[in-house]
Amino acid sequence: MDETSTHPYLTRMITLSLAVASADLSSPIDCQRTPLSTCFALKQAIREFLHPSLSDPMLILGSDRYEPIIQDPVYVGADIGGIYDWDLATTPQTQLDGAARPMPQGKVLGGGSILNAMCWNRGGQDDYNAWAALGNPGWDWEGMLPYFIKSETYTPVYSADIAREYSINYNPLVHGFSGPVQVSYPRYFYPQSTNLFAALNYLGVPTQFDPNDGSSAGAALVPTDLDPNNQTRSDARRTYFDPYVSRPNFHVITGQHVTRVLIEGLGSNYEVSNPTPGGNENGNGMNGVTSNNGFGFGPGGSTPALDNTTTARLLRRQSPSTSNLRITGVEFAASASDSRRTITATREVIVAAGSLHSAQLLQLSGIGPSSLLNTYGIPIALDLPGVGNNLQDHCLVGTFYPYNNASYPSPTELTTNATYNALAEMEYNSFKTGPWTAGSPNALAFNPLPLISNNSASILSGANDQSPTEYLPGGLDPTIIAGYTLQKQSLVRRLAETTVASYEIINNNAGSLTVAVMHPFSRGQCYIHSADPFEPPSIDPRWLTNPVDRQVLIEALLFNRQILATPAMLPLQAAQFVPTVDADEDAINAIINNGIRTEFHPSGTCAMLPLEQGGVVDPHLRVHGTQNLRVVDAGIFPMIPAAHLQAVVYAVAEKAADIIKADNPIHCCTDWINYCINWINCCIFRLGFHDKPDNNLQCFNGITNNFVSIESKSDVYIWCIIFIINRDVVNGNVYHIKLYYLKHCLLYLPSSYSLPSSISYNLPSTYSLPTSVPKDPTQSITLQGGQGQQGQHSQTLSPLETTPIVVSSLPTSLVQVLSTLGIPTAVQTAPGIQITVTPASTVLNPTQLSSSVENALTSGGLPTAAASALVPVIVSNFESTITVPTNLPSAEAAAISKAVHQEQLQLQASIEAFIQWLLHFFHLG
Repeated sequence: MDETSTHPYLTRMITLSLAVASADLSSPIDCQRTPLSTCFALKQAIREFLHPSLSDPMLILGSDRYEPIIQDPVYVGADIGGIYDWDLATTPQTQLDGAARPMPQGKVLGGGSILNAMCWNRGGQDDYNAWAALGNPGWDWEGMLPYFIKSETYTPVYSADIAREYSINYNPLVHGFSGPVQVSYPRYFYPQSTNLFAALNYLGVPTQFDPNDGSSAGAALVPTDLDPNNQTRSDARRTYFDPYVSRPNFHVITGQHVTRVLIEGLGSNYEVSNPTPGGNENGNGMNGVTSNNGFGFGPGGSTPALDNTTTARLLRRQSPSTSNLRITGVEFAASASDSRRTITATREVIVAAGSLHSAQLLQLSGIGPSSLLNTYGIPIALDLPGVGNNLQDHCLVGTFYPYNNASYPSPTELTTNATYNALAEMEYNSFKTGPWTAGSPNALAFNPLPLISNNSASILSGANDQSPTEYLPGGLDPTIIAGYTLQKQSLVRRLAETTVASYEIINNNAGSLTVAVMHPFSRGQCYIHSADPFEPPSIDPRWLTNPVDRQVLIEALLFNRQILATPAMLPLQAAQFVPTVDADEDAINAIINNGIRTEFHPSGTCAMLPLEQGGVVDPHLRVHGTQNLRVVDAGIFPMIPAAHLQAVVYAVAEKAADIIKADNPIHCCTDWINYCINWINCCIFRLGFHDKPDNNLQCFNGITNNFVSIESKSDVYIWCIIFIINRDVVNGNVYHIKLYYLKHCLLYLPSSYSLPSSISYNLPSTYSLPTSVPKDPTQSITLQGGQGQQGQHSQTLSPLETTPIVVSSLPTSLVQVLSTLGIPTAVQTAPGIQITVTPASTVLNPTQLSSSVENALTSGGLPTAAASALVPVIVSNFESTITVPTNLPSAEAAAISKAVHQEQLQLQASIEAFIQWLLHFFHLG
């Protein structure tokens, strides 16, 4: 492929994930390179967003190989600094000790979900209500909760005794039980967690009932993204990618790095768009500060060993408030010295590269602060000051209080006692129980400042008196200052609440009570420092530049002393080494300055805020000033929630999937309609046929769906034409035919009054129809009837119009229709598949039946919106046709009631069979 060549196939959507492009690669471009990279928010939208019918695949840079270091929970943190880490680092943190810090990021399909500590919590209702209050309607707690639920399959803790001992409760109304990510608990618990919770309760900090119900302040043993059956990590690759990778329209390319998104009418930058031999070839950080020290929760470790500025060239500058730029595709290359290649998008480009790389990619593409882009000679498409600003992170400080009571099992024994570790490994491999299941530090506490400090009023007063610009970087655009002013007001208000977490305690059960700021006042930046897309970005989190954050950490470390002095903690015999029991404020500040690290939660660099607040994306996650560019990752958080972020990113991406589908309605009817979007013929299936000795009864014999897609520029029209053919049982040669356009089909399956132990349905698996239909969806369609008892009939139907037609001699064009439907005049039937179901013994009421149908559809892979639309259609067309007359003798009434009951059971079985067939045919089941 030439240096600037364009792939011959166009796609409707392109998704970029950590320098990853997505496109329709029906003729894939070199898909066999060594896997390189991807990022955390790529996979989240695949299940919902990538309909089976659409050519909207993604290019993925790399994937793990199911190694134990990824899958086994005992190894959490062991792959930090390894081959699946971008090896990034911050700039020197002069406000601390002047040293740079590691900033791990997932460089693998699954991104951060491969590397993280597996904790699964959502934060508080206040976190998301604050998002909405900043100008993001629909992003409050009520708007987010359905997507938290949708993303998970929650499994309660396996033992009622364990649940009582460790205060593990759950509210089923806030959990999902059929989502992609497995959320559960390990098969081993360290008893030190109960000591900590008792100590916190003793000091006035409550234990949360359910850490995911939105009332997040207090102690909790949080669940993890752990498969309850095999006790392995349930990461995004395994839950959102692996089940769908075989879809015929989903193509994966590895070893590619996106250099920029392509903007209609904008020129390129030589350094961005041309090979640059030498230097950084793969985009990795090269600062030498990253090491494989795990998460730094200490003490020691509990993971066993494994086997150039250029001249400014302002070519085009537009205001995002008035511009409407169109993104035409992406440019990418395998390495810095490789030729650049491009892929064209006809619909949308979605950037899901993580908060650090997404900001970098937008800036390299000419979208960002104009002063920054001018510095590196990048043509300016949009002067969007918020790109790369508003960086927030949960910064943490590790402590070292090793427990000396050897009667308590300690996770450090896995590294210090080879025999103990060998037995634990054998137990895990044989039974999936024991200490190897408990690698995640999941006994946490999210503490409000007023509950742990007598100085909270003073800290709050100081925070309130700050000027918004006092501790921000210099030279910021006024819109960013305006946005931070509103954020600061929210932070101050919530800092005073006794139900809002100001910091987190991370307990490793070995003597570390790490503390981390949850609602930071400090703001950092993520900027390019070169026009070379293979150079990592300059990451300056500016931790603790706002003194409120430092004061919170000081109070948190002082509160640790109180915890260790409680009756519940004294039996552990903690030795207070870091900080020491008598450390004064200067000593504590020195520990903070030296010990600050990331909690791996950078966010906010592409904030979902109005333009006048320094925002980058709107509530539909579309970049301000563009038609078809979105960001879907942690970068869109306007303010970071008090949580470990993976559950939040999953929910954001699930919500984004629904937003994207709603914004592209022509593509988003239902999965099974979309599957047929490129068919120029008709799908025909027989659902059933039966006669009743009633002249007034019209039986549904079958349904024919026509799906036609015509592309005109970027528009696709979907026609759904439904034939309902009712046979007159008195005059068997007469058929009542209705032809009309719908988005959802009426469905019917045969019923019977004699209920066998199991029922088999022969349902079609091949579909064809020679009938042609107009290609213009605004045209009418004419059905020409044959000469018969009723004479010659011709009827013109307009879209959405319903008209009955009676014919005695069927048109030739419908012969194949009736043949496939199995009506008696048929000469052949379509080959089918057999589905056998066992009828239930209980008849469901309408509400139960609707709920059961919806659960079956969504569990099988249909989007919630599609399933919700289908439920009333399916249920209403499987209603009983028998009524019980009044004033009948009791024996006859009982017999008829029994027949009604039997038929209702049969109808429920028919629904089950139909759903199985539906999912089978559309490759969802």
